[in-house]
Amino acid sequence: MKKILVGKLSMIVLLGAATLYVVQSRVGGPADNARPVAAGHLELAQGNLYFRNLAKGPDQGKLSAVSVTDPGGPRQVEKLRCDRFATARGTSICLRLKPGSLPPYTEMLVLGPDLAVKHKETLPGTPSRARVSPDGKIVNWTLFVSGDSYATTGFSTRSGLYEVETKTLVKSIEELPVFIDGRRYFASDVNYWGITFDADGNHFYATLGSKGKTYLIKADYRQYRGESIAQNVECPSLSPDGKRIAFKQKNPDGSWRLAVLELATGQVTHPAEGRAIDDQPLWKDDNTLLYALKRGASSDIWSTPITPTGTPRLLVPDAASPAVG
Repeated sequence: MKKILVGKLSMIVLLGAATLYVVQSRVGGPADNARPVAAGHLELAQGNLYFRNLAKGPDQGKLSAVSVTDPGGPRQVEKLRCDRFATARGTSICLRLKPGSLPPYTEMLVLGPDLAVKHKETLPGTPSRARVSPDGKIVNWTLFVSGDSYATTGFSTRSGLYEVETKTLVKSIEELPVFIDGRRYFASDVNYWGITFDADGNHFYATLGSKGKTYLIKADYRQYRGESIAQNVECPSLSPDGKRIAFKQKNPDGSWRLAVLELATGQVTHPAEGRAIDDQPLWKDDNTLLYALKRGASSDIWSTPITPTGTPRLLVPDAASPAVG
């Protein structure tokens, strides 16, 4: 399905700016790390919180980890550089902008338990979202292929899947048959982003954007069919127990706030975090969300209970793209 895109010149300028931003974040800076770093090789382990290290220094941009119980401790740093990272059951995905590519391309790396590369694809666009199905069998991603944010008018995304065991690649789920209000939906401006899989490794949820609206789509991967179950839902994230969806809900001013949808009742509530969020939230457990919150040119990883009461907590400063081992 073809996209309605902004003019070619505008697209090149926007994508060039996105490329420059990422490249600038990888070079220069002080010779010493602004945050303490622990020696040794980084390994996947339960109880670790993984993230992209944004602290200034030679390890800026590298995949890092801290203990969930001691998030303020020294950072274990891997030589691997990732702009987005996710992991589950010994399978990980690393998205990183391909150096020097214009228009930009993203390297999608599938990693094993030792973080060694098992598969690599080069895809058009800049990294946006990444997730691994709870069973570790499917990795998925979202890339910007025009514009550089969800707030950009005329932005376009491409979301795809890769089956680790069968090596099946679905470069885009754009052709997924979707039904809205019981009728097959067709439009030239359809975009998908923010895929999140159920524990069964088959059903998944994603955002469909079209004609100024966003829909939460529940899809059956094997039957390759989806239907809309809610509106104004972006970057969904399914809870470990499969009962709730955490997501970004757009405010009237165009910003987003965290929200939680009860799938059984359709009720939407808002966590204690009231600040503007532009991230796909991650469930630390069935009652706690993790997310990156922008702070100037950097960002920090925070946690918040899903209830309206409680206090958001700063976990890891100068960090983005959280993932729990």
